[in-house]
Amino acid sequence: MTLAAALILDAVFGEPKWLWTRAPHPAILMGRAIGWTDQIFNRGNHRKAKGTAAFGTLALTALVLGAAIHHFPGAPIPETLIAAILLAQRSLADHVQAVASALRLSTNDGRRAVAHIVGRDTTQMDPPAISRAAIESAAENFSDGVVAPAFWFALAGLPGLLLYKLTNTADSMIGYRTPRHEAFGWAAARTDDALNWLPARLSALLIAAVCGRLAAWPAIRRDAALHRSPNAGWPEAAMARALGVALAGPRSYGGGLLDFAFVHPSGRRDAGADDIDAATGVLWRAWAGMFALVLIIAVAW
Repeated sequence: MTLAAALILDAVFGEPKWLWTRAPHPAILMGRAIGWTDQIFNRGNHRKAKGTAAFGTLALTALVLGAAIHHFPGAPIPETLIAAILLAQRSLADHVQAVASALRLSTNDGRRAVAHIVGRDTTQMDPPAISRAAIESAAENFSDGVVAPAFWFALAGLPGLLLYKLTNTADSMIGYRTPRHEAFGWAAARTDDALNWLPARLSALLIAAVCGRLAAWPAIRRDAALHRSPNAGWPEAAMARALGVALAGPRSYGGGLLDFAFVHPSGRRDAGADDIDAATGVLWRAWAGMFALVLIIAVAW
């Protein structure tokens, strides 16, 4: 029931600007700690060992902090508030919908809007590429920002939630296979893969279920294998089938075009603002399905 309350608070209030312009968001604090370890320890020899030790220390700190808060008097109140803060359904839906609104104004407005939610180059994107990027972000971040935090909070309480958010933040900062971070971020990246394995597949199942696409599960599983990520392909494949569009495909990073495979390659490749609207609707339907599941488990427990 604590998780159910947190889901409602996040869905209603999201991330109020009046609060986070006055105080640092917990994810920002996690990012600062990760950035500090990167700056101090990611140099010289034995970077993989240094990165593993640094990440392990931060992970242990998250677990201890979560356990300490859990033993506070009246712990369900701060736990509910922290969980609501670290869930991201409302902010995700708002950011994705903003891309559709901007794209209806102009391609350049769409590029600027989608640049806030993806890490790839956006300056040369045409409207279908902008739309695919927004839809992919919706699907992947529904798993990373909503289902996975809820899953680990349900399974391991606040320690599990803080550990997941720290890991996911670390992966987004140092988990890339670049000369600087491939060794130092190895532990964060592999831990993120492990913690997202079940939630990614649960996200795909939720999306398929609320869109009446469970019969397409073998195709979703096959499409997911086309993705470069062991986890992100699952919610993207389910979303692609739900909307009837092809996702992923070639995209530009650092000025170079990378030829990634399409997920659901037989789907439409002319996605537009209406498809982004549809993806936002799928996000809320999948959220409602997860919320109902949480309530059923809470009552049964």
